[in-house]
Amino acid sequence: MTAPTTAPGTGAKSLATEPVSRTDRRAWLVWGAGVLAYLIAVTQRTSFGVAGLEATERFGATASALAVFTVAQLVVYAGLQIPVGVLVDRFGPRIMIVGGAVLMALGQTQLAFAESVPAGIGGRLLVGGGDAMTFVAVLRLLPAWFEARRIPVLTQLTGILGQFGQIISVIPFLAVLQVAGWNTAFLSAAGLGVLSAVLALSLIRDHPQGTDQRHRVSLRQTGVSLTEAWKQPGTRLGLWCHFTTQFSGTVFVLIWGYPYLVSAQELAAPTASVLMTLFVVVGMICGPLLGVYVARHPLRRSTMVLAITAATALAWLVVLTYPGKAPVWLLVLLVVTLAVGGPGSMIGFDFARTFNPASRLGTATGIVNIGGFTAALLTMFAVGLILDLLLASGFSNGDLYALDSFRIAFAVQFVVLGVGTVAIVVLRRRVRAQLARQSIIVPPLRQAIARELRRRREARR
Repeated sequence: MTAPTTAPGTGAKSLATEPVSRTDRRAWLVWGAGVLAYLIAVTQRTSFGVAGLEATERFGATASALAVFTVAQLVVYAGLQIPVGVLVDRFGPRIMIVGGAVLMALGQTQLAFAESVPAGIGGRLLVGGGDAMTFVAVLRLLPAWFEARRIPVLTQLTGILGQFGQIISVIPFLAVLQVAGWNTAFLSAAGLGVLSAVLALSLIRDHPQGTDQRHRVSLRQTGVSLTEAWKQPGTRLGLWCHFTTQFSGTVFVLIWGYPYLVSAQELAAPTASVLMTLFVVVGMICGPLLGVYVARHPLRRSTMVLAITAATALAWLVVLTYPGKAPVWLLVLLVVTLAVGGPGSMIGFDFARTFNPASRLGTATGIVNIGGFTAALLTMFAVGLILDLLLASGFSNGDLYALDSFRIAFAVQFVVLGVGTVAIVVLRRRVRAQLARQSIIVPPLRQAIARELRRRREARR
C-alpha cells in the first residue's frame, strides 16, 4: 500500500508532502520529553500485569475478576481514543500529555490504598484514562517538529522506546513490589506520573515558535472531520492492521503472560521476567527496521502486516499443541514473535498519517489506536472467563492456571486473528482500487519481487 499525495476525497495535502524543517536540538528535546511521557505511561499500563498473583491474594479475586481490572482499563483507553484525537487536534498535544500524567498518578495512588475489587478497578480506570491521552498526543508532535521523511522511523522509535516502560514494570517495579509491598510499589509508580507531568509541562511545546497547527473548529465541523476520517478506507485499513498485530502481545504482557509462564509452564519468576524483558528488547530491534521498511516500500505495508499475523498464529499453534510443558527455547520463539507485533501495529498509524490531511491527523490516529486495544480487551476477558469456566467444571482439577486450561483459553486468539485478517484483505482491495483511480497501481507481489531481483542483478554487472 502507499499514500496518495493528497488525502483522497479532500483535496488537502497529506502530511507526507508537508516537510517540516525544524529538526534542531529543540525538536529532539520536545520529542525526548514526549517519549519519556509515553515510557512512563507504558509503565503505569503494564504495572498491574506483573502484580497479578499479588492482586489475586490482596483482593481475593477470581480469574474473571482479575481480568476486569485490565479490561476496564482498556475499555476506557479504547473508548477515549477518538475524543482524545479530536481534542489533540483542537488544543494541542502538550496539555493532553500533562493531563494524562496527572490522571495516571491519581489512579496509581488510588490502587495503592485500594482494599476491594471496586476500589482497585476505580484506580485502573483513571490509569486507562490518562494512558489514553498520551500516545496519540506524542505522535501528533512529530509532524510539527520533523520532516515527513523522518516520521515513519520516528514513529517506530517512539513506540519502541516507550516499551522500556515494560522493563521498569518487570524489573524495578516488581522488585519493589516483592520487597516493600503493594502500597510502596504503586505509590512509586504514582511518583513517576508526577515526574512525567512536570517534565512535559516544562519541556514540551506543541509546535515551533511562529507556527500553530491546532484547528479550532466548531462541534459540527468536528463531526464532519470524524466522519471523513472514518470514511477514508486507508484509516480503516490502519485500524484493522493495528487490531490484528497488536492484541496478542498486549494480552500476554498486560495480564496473562506472567501467570502462564510461572504457574502453567512452571518457570522460575526470574526466568519469566527475563522473557518479559526480551519482549521489549526484540521490539526495540525490530521497530527501526520496520520503520525503514515502511519508508522504502510503502506499497507493501499491508503485506508485512499479514506476514506478522501469520507468524503470530503459527507460533501460538506450535506452543499450544506442544505435548506437555514447552521447552524454554520454544517459549523464547513465542515471545520473539509476539514482540514483533508491537512495532508491526505501528504500521497502522502510517496509514492514518498518509491518507489524512493534517487537520484530522489526531482524529484518524485515535481511530486506528482503538483497534489493537479493543481486540486486546475482548481477548483478555475471554481468556479469564474461559479459565473460570474450566475451573468451575472441574476440568482444571482445582488449579485455576493449569496448563491444559491455558491451552483452551489462549486458543480464542485464533478467532481474533482470523477476523482481523479477513478485514485487512477486504479493505486492502478497496484502498488499492482507490489508488488505481489515482493512477497508482500496486503490482502483484511476485512481479515486484521479480523486478527487484532483476534490478539487483543488473546493478552487480
